[in-house]
Amino acid sequence: MAVGQGADRGLDDIRAKVEAGERLTHEDGLRLYETDDIHTLGELANVVRERMHGRRVYFNVNRHINYANVCVLRCKFCSFYYPFGKSADDGTPQAGDLVHAATPYELTVEEIVSRATEAYENGATEVHIVGGLHPKLPFSYYTDMCREIRKACPKMHIKAFTAIEIIHFTRIAKPRMTVAEVLTELRDAGLGSLPGGGAEIFDDRIHEEAFKNKVGEVEWFEVHRTAHELGIFTNATMLYGHIETRSERVGHLIKLREHQEVSLAKRNSHFNCIIPLSFIPDGSALGNLPGPTGLEDLKTLAVSRLMLDNVPHVKAFWIMQTPKLAQISLDWGVDDLDGTVVYYDITKREGGSDGVTHQEMTIDSLRRLIGEAGCIPVERDTLYRPVERLADGSWRVAS
Repeated sequence: MAVGQGADRGLDDIRAKVEAGERLTHEDGLRLYETDDIHTLGELANVVRERMHGRRVYFNVNRHINYANVCVLRCKFCSFYYPFGKSADDGTPQAGDLVHAATPYELTVEEIVSRATEAYENGATEVHIVGGLHPKLPFSYYTDMCREIRKACPKMHIKAFTAIEIIHFTRIAKPRMTVAEVLTELRDAGLGSLPGGGAEIFDDRIHEEAFKNKVGEVEWFEVHRTAHELGIFTNATMLYGHIETRSERVGHLIKLREHQEVSLAKRNSHFNCIIPLSFIPDGSALGNLPGPTGLEDLKTLAVSRLMLDNVPHVKAFWIMQTPKLAQISLDWGVDDLDGTVVYYDITKREGGSDGVTHQEMTIDSLRRLIGEAGCIPVERDTLYRPVERLADGSWRVAS
């Protein structure tokens, strides 16, 4: 690959490492973040992307369901939660309340199954389910949810529950259960994989300041280690653009890489994908922060691809990065745009906490975004197997 005019020659040693397939260091990651040569950064990220996937870009037909927003936590970056114990009627803030959703809700199992069935009948191959840590919903609510979806939608993959939720389930189960026991019961009920949320930034300072009541990296990795030992595939996230530094982001990525190294060598499954999540401050207790720029989004997606050489896929979640920037990121190391989504209540780019929850992308729109970027659209299932659509409207995993 030729060095273009105006390229940052200070990246020549990193370029040599990337072209040779050598692993990058923490210092390398920081230098990639700090360069003004965004085009060379994209080129380097695409060396890795195209080595793995050529010009293929993946998407899926999915449906997100957020089962409840009532939560015992008070994370400063979150505008989704409604604080447990607060009356929805009195309007009186309780001590310690932060900015939060105006109205609490919780869906019944029947409502969740109805939404999943609607998506399934419209061709969805995946349902993605997460919610707040609701202290009054029993563990049976979650196993019943998976079991009833499996009955109604036998081919649909259930990707559900972050590591934080899994830890919560161990505590509400009667008698208490281990992480392995919770995951085994959920798997037996129909759970297919974990989405990977709740990682935020693996750093004690960030944990203490932004989400100190939430379990930290030790517990997050315990859940994913156990899932991988049980043969349950998972994903990983990084919430960036709030109070963390670039160095802390790079450290986060290296910790994921180290975990993946062991899973690939010794465990029955591993991380399928890294999803860098762009922090949207509107409606949160950190609403005074500007959030990341589009340039920082591109840099973070590219650095994620370059640092995580052992994670197969990098996703630009178009809800967070916007469809237009997600399209551009396909030349900055990204090979996945997520899917149709339909409804997403956790983050609302338009209008902050009062923004719309109907956030949908059609199959045709996803294909157009990918094709216009000079890439080949590939519909996938949750485990990245190509999906073939049949003439009668049904689908199957391609051989």
